[in-house]
Amino acid sequence: MAYTRNEWAKYQANFPEEDRVTYEDYLASIGEAPAAVNPTVDDPAVDDPVVDEPVVDDPTVVVKKKPVETYIDDETGDTIRVYDDGSEEVIKKGTKKIDAATAATAAKAVKRAEGQSAFDLLTSEFGAFGMGGLVEPLKQFIEEGISRDEFVLRLRGTDAYKKRFAANAQRTAKGLRALSEAEYVGLEDQYQNIMRNYGLPANYYTRGEMGRQEGFEKFIGNDVSAVELEDRISTAQNRVVNSNPEVVKALKEFYPGISNGDILSYVLDPTNAIENIKRKVTAAEIGGAAYQSGLQTGMVRAEELGAAGITKAQAQQGFGTIAGGLQRGSQLAAIYGENPYTQTTAEQEVFNIAGAQESRKQRQKITGLEKAAFGGQTGLSSTALARDRAGAY
Repeated sequence: MAYTRNEWAKYQANFPEEDRVTYEDYLASIGEAPAAVNPTVDDPAVDDPVVDEPVVDDPTVVVKKKPVETYIDDETGDTIRVYDDGSEEVIKKGTKKIDAATAATAAKAVKRAEGQSAFDLLTSEFGAFGMGGLVEPLKQFIEEGISRDEFVLRLRGTDAYKKRFAANAQRTAKGLRALSEAEYVGLEDQYQNIMRNYGLPANYYTRGEMGRQEGFEKFIGNDVSAVELEDRISTAQNRVVNSNPEVVKALKEFYPGISNGDILSYVLDPTNAIENIKRKVTAAEIGGAAYQSGLQTGMVRAEELGAAGITKAQAQQGFGTIAGGLQRGSQLAAIYGENPYTQTTAEQEVFNIAGAQESRKQRQKITGLEKAAFGGQTGLSSTALARDRAGAY
């Protein structure tokens, strides 16, 4: 309870005049306003001299505590009065704790709103790929108010995410860059469209949980582009599967390992380099062309011709020409005691590869001998003999 004006005047009388505090200043220091002064009331502080009251040593007399200072608590904001006996009294409650609690609640709400917004954004992004379920377990982090990027980092650490984008682990293990989710899904879509366009069975691109296409992981993990995949499928479909049966026969004879499985599966296996696949298919096409013409050839020779740039069309035309004159050429070489005229000899000239000039001279020599032998002795001209007996070279 505050001093009355008279009590304060008596209390201040104990101090030198220069140290005295007015009653109004005292009230202000304790947060109270002075009461209206009644001019009819005798105010000893104004009219009467201050007289020291005798100290009465009576235990029944309650000695009033005297305030010596006030201060504001830094933690609570309370206004506290200190008495001359060392005791303290809260004379006005502060609002610091309430303000701090209110601010903390508001900050928490803001953080949660930010976390919810980031979560919703990520859910929307993955939902567009049919993978919103991957994000669902991250709800527990909304209260932390983490950003979208932080959500993505935590998402990529989940087992479900690692399973859905399994090929990225294969890529990084090989020193390749991990694909973003959009790149990954986009590549899967390109693979699927290519396979559909070529009429491949649906089991090649069946989607599993969260849209996972497990069959594509070997392509993504081995950095097979959509262009390369189409090249592989086209090579298998157009040049082998849909070609004449002699090509398939040659392929399986030259490369027995392929005959143990599906040709398409072999071609689609990214561990089989596309360059090697094309080399084998070209050799099979050349071998198939030989078979079509009634001739034989081996893998080594077929690969040699392929390495020399001979195509399927050139092989078909060339072996047709060779088949038309090989038998007669061999007979003439034997008749005139010349070096054997073989299929290899004919191939060198017809396909214009190493040894072509020598082979041409050998053919010309034996046909010339035949012309000389029959010249003037038959009803056929030497030109007709050369055409009919030596073949159309």
